[in-house]
Amino acid sequence: MNLQNKNVLITGASGGIGQALSLQLAEAGAFLWLVGRNREALEKLYAQLPHRERHKVILMNRYSDEEIYHLAESFQAGVRLDVLINNAGSSCFALFDKQSFSDIREQIHTNVELPMLLTRALCKQFREGGVILNIGSVLGEIGHPGYSVYSATKASIHRFSEALGREVAPLGLSVLYVAPRATSTRLNSDAAYAMNNALGNRCDTPETVARHVIAALEQNTLRSRIGLAERLFVKINALFPSIVDRALSKKLPTIMRHLRSPVKGSLK
Repeated sequence: MNLQNKNVLITGASGGIGQALSLQLAEAGAFLWLVGRNREALEKLYAQLPHRERHKVILMNRYSDEEIYHLAESFQAGVRLDVLINNAGSSCFALFDKQSFSDIREQIHTNVELPMLLTRALCKQFREGGVILNIGSVLGEIGHPGYSVYSATKASIHRFSEALGREVAPLGLSVLYVAPRATSTRLNSDAAYAMNNALGNRCDTPETVARHVIAALEQNTLRSRIGLAERLFVKINALFPSIVDRALSKKLPTIMRHLRSPVKGSLK
């Protein structure tokens, strides 16, 4: 896909990956719909974009049904969508029995319900050749202690992407799935950063992830994971999960040490 003059909607545009994506897509000549919850961050991002008259800022307070319907209606007046990037996310690095009902519901709502509902609301607004790109996580394919709910939600969006892609392919639409590894954004808590440092886990910048996402769009790559070691670990986990069980069990004391005082991750 050539992104020049393409209409691209990005959720979670006010977060780290969303901001990096927006800047790179704008440089590529796309028309952007920047969707997010943080008005100040969205306005600051908008001010940095080239050709600001080509872009729109859409504030979502809760990504409620009413807000989603209103957003879908904005594409009715002769405007067709080329790309939807479901990037908004929520994470809570904590033991499962320490997560509140609100923590659990927030992750399910933001990581699963939101991309599904928004995709459903907009599915009739795509041009032929349109693309839905869902941002997942390597943790959606490797269950990791401290991320039980987050891993479950990202596994869900992975399978949603796979099933929907097979369903809409005859209509000329593509559904892509990109799974980053750890990324330096506000989504992660200080405890999560400390754990990754202690375990020697690689952590990418939002700009690196954004470049990977744009490459997936340009090359129409259906499934993409960031990190050679992570891709290998995913394959081992799928074929020989007991090996991953043993590897993570050796790391569990370090993981647990950082889980004792978890700090909830924030929205991106």
